[in-house]
Amino acid sequence: MENTRRHLISLAVLTALSLTVPATTFAQLHLEIAKAPEQAPKIAIVPFGNDNNALYPIIENDLNRSGRFTSASQNLPATAQLNQIQADNWQSAGVPYVVVGQLKPIAGNSFEVHYQLYDVQKRQYLLNEVLTVPNSRVRQAGHMISDAIYQALTGIAGDFSGRIAYVLRNQATPAQRYTLQIADTDGEQPKTVLSSRDPILSPTWSPDAKKIAYVSFETKRPAIYLQDLATGQREVLTSFRGLNGAPSFSPDGQSMLFTASMNGNPEIYQMNLATRKIQRMTRDSAIDTEARYAPDGKSFIFTSDRGGAPQIYRYSFDDASVKRLTFKGSFNARGTLSADGKKIALVHRPSGSNYKVAIQDINTGITNILTPTSLDESPSFSPNGQMVVYATREGNRGLLSIMSTDGRFRMNLPSEQGEVREPAWAPK
Repeated sequence: MENTRRHLISLAVLTALSLTVPATTFAQLHLEIAKAPEQAPKIAIVPFGNDNNALYPIIENDLNRSGRFTSASQNLPATAQLNQIQADNWQSAGVPYVVVGQLKPIAGNSFEVHYQLYDVQKRQYLLNEVLTVPNSRVRQAGHMISDAIYQALTGIAGDFSGRIAYVLRNQATPAQRYTLQIADTDGEQPKTVLSSRDPILSPTWSPDAKKIAYVSFETKRPAIYLQDLATGQREVLTSFRGLNGAPSFSPDGQSMLFTASMNGNPEIYQMNLATRKIQRMTRDSAIDTEARYAPDGKSFIFTSDRGGAPQIYRYSFDDASVKRLTFKGSFNARGTLSADGKKIALVHRPSGSNYKVAIQDINTGITNILTPTSLDESPSFSPNGQMVVYATREGNRGLLSIMSTDGRFRMNLPSEQGEVREPAWAPK
């Protein structure tokens, strides 16, 4: 068995993982499994010792909703605890992976969490770690353990400890008809960043996930604001005559792309965030909007109807050349790039009034429709590129859905207090 690895998760580190914006909980998102994975490997999360059902359910839910695993934690075929896993019993039950753990209270209102991931076939521990966790950060620790397990079994970094920003629209509360919220990726621990009578649109994260830019109509005209999540301080970045919209941070956080119509036609502009200097990037009689930087910062994609209908184009900073990327279908818009720059998630209209999220491979140009619903918008990749969050409608509900990019798993995140729109997954 590998030596136990110890990790001290300090209060400062875990505090950085949770928002310090006002902790007003405005609307809880409720997780609903819409499509469960089929024939995924089983993994058993055995209730942790001294856990009081606080930690292990988080890990179980995380791994279940990854689409890569199927929970085998009901009707466990054998008991198990730290350093005592009976491999033969688990192998007979067809469970290849087992997670066990123990919580121990320690000084400073903290816990010591010891957990192990066991490979039944290889009969060895893949993870054997001890975490020191402040009592107030147990939920974050659960997501971090899920990330570690996911990476150990797939070789891909997990995204369970991430966050999602979204806009909640609630007609029942006129003074707070629109709220910008941030929640964990399972919909838990929502916090309100901004409340307004007027629309809030297009939230986007800074690369360090410490700030959010968004469009607000609070002055009865669109303006782009930048808000610090730790202090709550906000400033106006653009409030030009006409349209101000679709902000996007450069990978280094030094610049921002946005759409403006200050010169008559909606075009893409770039702002140096240190000097506030503006540079016009596109010049066309068509509408150019929804720009998003490529991960390497050498280009950006954007939506334009310069070809007669909305399609995705790429602008290269080297030579200011523009190249059309999408050709399948008469409508492709709201493109966003995966962190490796190899895929675009976009809103695609295959026919009629159906709008679906599709994934296009940059190199091959092959486009595959991802979502089963028909009024989808605002796709956003998870940092590891394995999931996409988007807004959709099911019946009379406006909700968020998270779907694996292979289509094997989907979960819904509706709110009981209104419609949720405009999701944006935080970078790591």
